[in-house]
Amino acid sequence: MKQSKRTTISLLVLSLIGLWLFVSAPAGTTEISISTDSDIFKLPSFGLGVGFVSGIAFAAQVLAVIASGYFVLGRNHKTPRWVVILFAVALVFEILVGLFAGKTMTFTSLLQGSLALAVPLIFGSLAGVLSERVGVVNIAIEGQLLAGAFVSALIASLSDNMFAGLIGAVIAGALVAWVLAVFAIKYVVDQIIVGVVLNVLVVGLTNFMFSTLMVSNLPFYNQPPRFDKILIPLLGQIPVLGPVLFNQTLIVYLMYVAVAVVYVALFKTRWGLRVRAVGEYPKAADTVGINVFRTRYVSVILGGALAGLGGSFFTLGQVGAFGKEMTNGAGYIALAALIFGRWNPLYAAFAALLFGFAENLQYGLAIIGSSVPSEFLLMLPYALTVVAVAGLVGKVTGPAASGKAYIKS
Repeated sequence: MKQSKRTTISLLVLSLIGLWLFVSAPAGTTEISISTDSDIFKLPSFGLGVGFVSGIAFAAQVLAVIASGYFVLGRNHKTPRWVVILFAVALVFEILVGLFAGKTMTFTSLLQGSLALAVPLIFGSLAGVLSERVGVVNIAIEGQLLAGAFVSALIASLSDNMFAGLIGAVIAGALVAWVLAVFAIKYVVDQIIVGVVLNVLVVGLTNFMFSTLMVSNLPFYNQPPRFDKILIPLLGQIPVLGPVLFNQTLIVYLMYVAVAVVYVALFKTRWGLRVRAVGEYPKAADTVGINVFRTRYVSVILGGALAGLGGSFFTLGQVGAFGKEMTNGAGYIALAALIFGRWNPLYAAFAALLFGFAENLQYGLAIIGSSVPSEFLLMLPYALTVVAVAGLVGKVTGPAASGKAYIKS
């Protein structure tokens, strides 16, 4: 069967953007700094000529487009993943070197900020994986993240205990997911509508509580303690990877564990086999004795608990206080990462990192005073989301029973 040419066309369009970058690349050198003060050994900084890098990167993009066309048109196959990765690396590197022309790009700091912004997205995408793999569309990730952020700030402030705030966030996210599960599974309400309504409900409740309760006494209700970074000896001192991965807060380390556990649970355990069976063929799963309703409830609520934990990162790991609608659409970007990652926890986590990188890039460019218009910088992460999902992913199919209520006959 002939495959879609969407990916090849998208790469061609993006390569034209690369051509424009190549032609309009300013003269100058981009200084790249890698090492930090805590590294075991120092890697020297180096400079790259913008024009030279743009030329090499554009050549790599052209080769990737030719390879994609060969596989799709010549051999009637899908574009291999390595071709897309080659193209993405070349384009991103070209953009970075061009945007930081005449400036210093602190590469390690750029990656650190990207990971920090991706943490809630990764937790949210895991919540979506657990829900949709069992057949329930989880549009309410935004509400689960926001509920976790609010409750964690409130409880941690009242108790002066960060761990109590974490537990509260997990419970808050699970409660929002439980409401979604009850209406979607028991009362067979349209799952999309329930998710949207829950998001609006949580936004309204948290805004009301913030305005009427927290604002009245901010030090008492909204000044939670924050987790400090924990440097893992030796691992945290490896150049680049060490400061990025192994000098993080407890919530980030919990995220690593969550990604691994969800992947193993879904694809290496009997429980995961049952979850995927319910998400694909619930009637067949019911026939062989799997409790479809209980499996859906458990999986959706577990996902909500993870999203609530991700919401706590906003208040206990990053900002240090709750603010109105502080998740700022992170739940919807997590949904995009879920689709981009093809409902696989590992791929979804990498997609979330990509979106986090795009969001962090706008802050880095603003700091160095880039000539790029601020409006373009603000839309960058969302534009990347649209390009990634609509252009590069193309037509993907989730679990067969996702979004479909099961009525036991």
